[in-house]
Amino acid sequence: MNDVATRGRASLRRYLLAGVLVWLPVLVTVWVVKFIIDLMDLTLLALPERWQPEALLGFPIPGLGIVFAFLVVLFTGLMVTNLVGRQLVAYGEDLMKRIPLVRSVYGGVKSFAETVLYKQGDSFRKVVIVQYPRLGMWSIGFITTDDLVEISAKTGQPQVCVYVPTTPNPTSGLIVMVPRDEVIELQMTVDAAMRMIVTLGVVNAPSSPAVPAGETPARLP
Repeated sequence: MNDVATRGRASLRRYLLAGVLVWLPVLVTVWVVKFIIDLMDLTLLALPERWQPEALLGFPIPGLGIVFAFLVVLFTGLMVTNLVGRQLVAYGEDLMKRIPLVRSVYGGVKSFAETVLYKQGDSFRKVVIVQYPRLGMWSIGFITTDDLVEISAKTGQPQVCVYVPTTPNPTSGLIVMVPRDEVIELQMTVDAAMRMIVTLGVVNAPSSPAVPAGETPARLP
């Protein structure tokens, strides 16, 4: 009798876990998509009230804010690619740089966006591991820049800047300066590394080719 009850509990637990594995990704995906749609719909508030879809049609259309945001970004891009638009942006940036607190935030975000979106150099395109937070413990990171002239000169050896994200939220983290010869580059893709970070390591990256005996893992050149 006890064996039957034990097998029954084990089967129930297995079925519940199987159901959770099916529904949890679906529900999280729906929640994230809904959050993005609702956030984009807030851009419609920039329109005059009489021009908003709900006033014109009599009912709201979820997701229309994505179309509006796309058109705004596209129109802005068209404007800033000509001489007049560039001058207006330059005047606006000059004004932002004159405001003490705002200039720090604006300058940092602009530099980050230019680096990531334009893919200058190898920023966020190389997955590496570094010994952090102490020797013997390894953390996944992303190379952000190796143009650290002053820091390299002060430390006496070439340094690279590595962004070490936190888990499960990779948008927060910290940067560490690591000697170039102590950074080990992985064959793991950025997407695979992000999945591993978000899932707390549960979803591991596909196995890379084994390193032959007697050889050490590849380090940055």
